[in-house]
Amino acid sequence: MKAVPKIGLDGLYIEDVIQDDSFTGVVHIYAQPEPEEAPALPEDEEIKDEPDVSEEPEQPREIIGYLVGIPLPAGLYHPRFDLLAWNAYQDAVLEAQSDYADELHDWREQWAEGEEQGPEPVYTPPVQPDNLWIEGLTPEEIAELTKPGELSEIEMLKKENMLLKAQNNAITERADFIEDIIAEMAMQIYQ
Repeated sequence: MKAVPKIGLDGLYIEDVIQDDSFTGVVHIYAQPEPEEAPALPEDEEIKDEPDVSEEPEQPREIIGYLVGIPLPAGLYHPRFDLLAWNAYQDAVLEAQSDYADELHDWREQWAEGEEQGPEPVYTPPVQPDNLWIEGLTPEEIAELTKPGELSEIEMLKKENMLLKAQNNAITERADFIEDIIAEMAMQIYQ
């Protein structure tokens, strides 16, 4: 199992979800359809075991986000997955597969007709772009977040946590010292 980024329709990172290790690519997340309430049956009517055959056609489900099997790089303040670049890459993959299928078909026809063949075609997939995860904040927003001199709430909490740990250690050492003194006094009294 591995953590996989979940993104919204705008490509912005939402959270990680756990998926199988073999999960790759980009997959739609669909909204859950609202369950329809069954009509109330009169008390004297029997329940039929057979379902109603005249069902309405299923409505297309609404896409509410995506699961992305491409690892999230470190160092981004508000990561955004470039869905346009991903779709362009997927189009290139489909085109390469189609070209390979055409070349293989032509090569096999040459063999069937007894013509001299060259080497068997080899499928070469396009290279996946390495910049699919991009920064979701503007440089101005990043500058605002990283202003020197002002401590963020997290930085203040880290400092307070460090101070409380130091105070806790001092109290623990003092309690140990007092315990040692009491034990030494008890040994002198009871000798």
